[in-house]
Amino acid sequence: MLLIGLDGEQLGVVSYSRAKELAAEAGQDLVMVAERANPPVVRIMNFGKLCYEQKKNQKAQRKVAAAQKVKEVKFHINIDQHDYETKIKHVQDFFEKGFRVKVTLALRGREMAHQNMAFDLMNRVTEELIPVADPDGKPKMMGRNITVGFTPKSGTVKKAPTAEDEADTGVEDVETSDAAAEESEE
Repeated sequence: MLLIGLDGEQLGVVSYSRAKELAAEAGQDLVMVAERANPPVVRIMNFGKLCYEQKKNQKAQRKVAAAQKVKEVKFHINIDQHDYETKIKHVQDFFEKGFRVKVTLALRGREMAHQNMAFDLMNRVTEELIPVADPDGKPKMMGRNITVGFTPKSGTVKKAPTAEDEADTGVEDVETSDAAAEESEE
């Protein structure tokens, strides 16, 4: 085994028992760094500290990955023209800030009998948003909701989203649970 000491210096190729003795003398752990190397590489270090640093790095990577938020805007079949225009404007503002948007049309009660009207409205929304965003597919029926996702086109984004933008009012983040979303519809 190739042994690396506390300060990162190479102590050479030693037996496993000798490496374990040196680690015990230093009051540290013997950690396998590269198992598949020839010879395998072990290091004398604090294993708890290694675990802590790995968790910290993973957390930082998740923060960066979570920067791509998805906003959701909900419509209903009987939406008034002004309300429709306002919601479309909100969606366009989200695209300018770099957010992905999920557009949902919720059907209530007897509205389920008029699914053709609902799909017509979703197609109208899609046509209006095509200049600024790409739909992730065709509108799909899921239970009582018709949904379609949109990704902003590269020329649309004016600024990167900030924490203040994420706290925008009037629209919810998709990260809520399905049960909470169903409760808010009723």
